Amino acid sequence: MQVLVTHPRSRHPRAFTLVELALTMAIMAVLASIAIPRYARSIANYRAAAAAQRIVADIRLAQSTARASSTTQTIDFIPGTSSTYSLAGIRDLDTAKTPYTVALNLEPYYAQILTLNSTKPSVVRMDGGLTLTFDGFGVPDGTFTIALRAGSVQRTITVEGTTGACTIQ
Repeated sequence: MQVLVTHPRSRHPRAFTLVELALTMAIMAVLASIAIPRYARSIANYRAAAAAQRIVADIRLAQSTARASSTTQTIDFIPGTSSTYSLAGIRDLDTAKTPYTVALNLEPYYAQILTLNSTKPSVVRMDGGLTLTFDGFGVPDGTFTIALRAGSVQRTITVEGTTGACTIQ
């Protein structure tokens, strides 16, 4: 007759070995090195798209304001490090005392206006800025393109000269 001796389970749970911890950390480092650049690109893509959509929404606001008031409405764009634009005659939505100005280089966009082009050269200023004017019928005074960049992602906004329709590319 054979006797089988079993050992009772240890009362202390087993801990992880140093090799297991090092292997887990190495796997996590590899996964993080793959995920972080993709995350950065997706954030840049989001910021560029949000900045472009904000510009288009404000262009439409200026166009509808011009139609509603039957007067001209202008938007002044300033490229470069400040990357701002302002809508003349419209007050800021948060504080009615200040003019409506958007700084694209600040949070949440962190974008930069790269270039401003127009089919009407007289609207491009000496400082590189551009003034987009809508007449009382909401028609712009030319075709405009605005190129902006957030991170490594670039978007181009085109304002069509006869209708004022905006497209983002």
